[in-house]
Amino acid sequence: MPGRSLVTLRAAITAFFTLDGFLFAGWVVRIPDIKHQTHASAGALGLALLGVSAGAVLTMTLTGRLCRRYGSHPVTVVCMVVLALSVALPPLTRSAPVLGAVLLLFGAAYGGVNVAFNSAAVDLVAALRKPIMPSFHAAFSLGGMVGAGLGGLVAGVLSPARHLLALSVIGLLVTAVAGRILLRHEPPVPPERTPAPGAEQGGGAAGSPGGRGLVVVLGLVALCTAYGEGAMADWGALHLQQDLAASPGTAAAGYACFALAMTVGRLTGSALLGRLGRARTVIAGGTVAAAGMLLGSLAPSVGAALAGFAVTGLGLANLFPVAVERAGALAGPSGVAVASTLGYGGMLLGPPAIGFMADWFSLPAALTSVAALAAVAAVIGVTTRRALGR
Repeated sequence: MPGRSLVTLRAAITAFFTLDGFLFAGWVVRIPDIKHQTHASAGALGLALLGVSAGAVLTMTLTGRLCRRYGSHPVTVVCMVVLALSVALPPLTRSAPVLGAVLLLFGAAYGGVNVAFNSAAVDLVAALRKPIMPSFHAAFSLGGMVGAGLGGLVAGVLSPARHLLALSVIGLLVTAVAGRILLRHEPPVPPERTPAPGAEQGGGAAGSPGGRGLVVVLGLVALCTAYGEGAMADWGALHLQQDLAASPGTAAAGYACFALAMTVGRLTGSALLGRLGRARTVIAGGTVAAAGMLLGSLAPSVGAALAGFAVTGLGLANLFPVAVERAGALAGPSGVAVASTLGYGGMLLGPPAIGFMADWFSLPAALTSVAALAAVAAVIGVTTRRALGR
């Protein structure tokens, strides 16, 4: 595939990553309004929100198979269309059970498109022979920041129905433009990854037990990263306000510091990978995140805790992209599906696990589990250094 076509393809895939973060963040900021609209209790809303997670986990493995059969580009477009349409549905619900059913569809589309466009990105990374995977995840983070910021601005002006309908229209328009580009291009396959007749792309390395085991280990790296993201999103502000007596505004800045640092880390991730390689990036990132979270959870002052949160975001920034890219290089869409499913499982596991540990010990002690899992990711980087390669 000519270089210009690869650049165009990169722009289209980047657009899908950005749109995914934008749509998801736009939905998240309207959750309080949807709770009020459905008259749901906190417990009922929690069960309904599990629909997003359940739908995503259920479809991720299936999407890997669909990508192998039909190609990652068509699957990306179809899943994004469903995601864009389904984001407009929650404001139409009037009860928690119906909301849960709608969110099951939304989660299924969200999980499916994440596997599909990560698979497309893995193919492009291999074709370009450049470590650009973090740039795609930076686009997702930027899209989320824009979606959340825009949602906050229009929350007092537009009803949830009008806001999410506008997001749906934007999603369909972007998909129409970027999707045409994806559908015009076959996923690029470098010569060394060209499958033999009848063989699955990327299946050689994963065909052995060792290859399959490495894909699972890479999924554990993704899990360690997503555990930290989920914990920071749900418990970081409470820690600042409850344990360090921060004002509500300062407490809200805790996750903003983490998210902004993660975005910066991903924007510079390609240069970092080019200089250090995958293994040393995982080792350094896990070590930095562990140190940052120990500071963030145990520091006696708000300023030090905020600095710790930012350092944690920088450390975790590139672990998930590296894990997904390497798993995809080893096993194609199936590898992406395994790593994504385990990673999403970590995001599900993090918040409730922190809650239970906070009840048993304290919230600061519970948050140190983020540091522990970041250290586990660093150890995995050491033990799989040769397999991770550059």
